Amino acid sequence: MNKKEKACFIVEKLEDLYPKPPIPLQHKNPYTLLIAVLLSARCTDERVNQVTPALFKLADNPDDMILLSVDEIRSIIKPCGLSPQKSKAIYMLSQLLVSQYNSIVPDNFDDLESFPGVGHKTASVVMSQAFGVPAFPVDTHIHRLSYRWGISSGKNVKETEKDCKKIFPKELWNKLHLQIIYFGREYCPARTHNPKDCPICSIVGRKSLFE
Repeated sequence: MNKKEKACFIVEKLEDLYPKPPIPLQHKNPYTLLIAVLLSARCTDERVNQVTPALFKLADNPDDMILLSVDEIRSIIKPCGLSPQKSKAIYMLSQLLVSQYNSIVPDNFDDLESFPGVGHKTASVVMSQAFGVPAFPVDTHIHRLSYRWGISSGKNVKETEKDCKKIFPKELWNKLHLQIIYFGREYCPARTHNPKDCPICSIVGRKSLFE
């Protein structure tokens, strides 16, 4: 099975399993999504969704967020881990939004990636899920599965993103990256994974997975 055939099979299987994948991180608007994605670094979406309601009750926009102190933000988001860095980033990017962007989250990669605590993956999630711009955010699930399926070499997330964008149709990216995440969680975990029982790995998986 060549890569094009693999891609078609993967898309069809994921569409069958997850026809309407929800956005994992709870949010109200582009700003709260940006904050939630920032918090998700080295933290599960489930934990982030447990923490953000308390934060967003106090501040669901940058104007209200900068009324809080960094310490107040840190005390709320502490369960997400890396709270010293994340609280500073949240406060500083909120200040920038208020002072330079009229409190509106920009809808372009360059501006988003210029904010403290915002890398390419975070910007890609916001562009995709908040603004509907085609993007392919690569998290650990997508990186792992792309290698297992022989879609990418698995060298790094940058290469994985490039390979996924090359093989999958652009109009599918925003939905497909969510479908792969859900599949990775349910059927294709990092550990205790049996490729022979996996609905996709059993068909398109690398030969080495079965050795």
